[in-house]
Parts: sequence; C-alpha cells; structure tokens
Amino acid sequence: MKVILLQDVKGQGKQGDVINVNDGYARNYLFPRRLAIEATEQNLRALKEKKQAEARRKEHELAEAHKLANTLSGLTVVIKAHSGSEGKLFGSVTNKEIADELKKQHNMDIDRKKIVLPEPIKSTGNYAVTVKVYPEVTATLTVKVEAE
Repeated sequence: MKVILLQDVKGQGKQGDVINVNDGYARNYLFPRRLAIEATEQNLRALKEKKQAEARRKEHELAEAHKLANTLSGLTVVIKAHSGSEGKLFGSVTNKEIADELKKQHNMDIDRKKIVLPEPIKSTGNYAVTVKVYPEVTATLTVKVEAE
C-alpha cells in the first residue's frame, strides 16, 4: 500500500515522502498514530501543492535575505568605547554591542547570534564583520571603533 508520511518515521522515511508499506503496518500502526495517510490521487495533489507553496515561500525568503544583505553591506556602524594609550580598549566590543548600535543608528534589528566575530575587537579602527543573514547568504558590515 502506498502512503504519504505526515511525520518522520524511523526506518521508513521523512515527512512528505511517498513510500510503499505492508497493508497491516499501514492500517495498524501508521494510520492510528496519524503518522501517514493513504496515497490517493487527491492526497498526492494536495502534497504537490504544499511542496510548491513551500518552495515559493523559501524563494521569497531568499530574495528578502539578499535584499537585506545588500543593505547591510553598505552600512557602517560607529561604536565609541573607552580606550587607553595606543588605542587599546578597556574590555572588548562584542556582537551584542554591534547589534545594539545597529538598532540605534540604522534602525535595523539583527539578532546578535547572526553577527560573527572571529575574535573580540580589542582596539580602535575599522573592522569588517560578517553577518549571516540566511543560510548561504552573508553580508559584510563595517564596524568603526572610536575612542571615547
């Protein structure tokens, strides 16, 4: 019997897969637990439409991510920090501070976890910081650290 999986089933397949299983397994295990439905023509059509809608949604999100990445690439965030002699900072500039300043200066709300710093910024100057906007989409933000 052909069934469409509604959830991941260990050893059988992932959600949305159309698989062939024994009639008893489908009737006694998959259907009562709402893990699968029978692969009728109507259900297959609904699955196809759902997958197309999902693909359109992902395509739209990817386009929005590219637009945001282009906007971020042109921005410069200025951070003022306490510093000692020779431009060394007392402490360091973290991704949280960069996210807060981005919100204040440019009114862009970016999650701090998406801002990637290879190491904390500990001196004044200009730095290129990577922002992971979406899987496979990154932007380079310029951070200028000035002495206060």
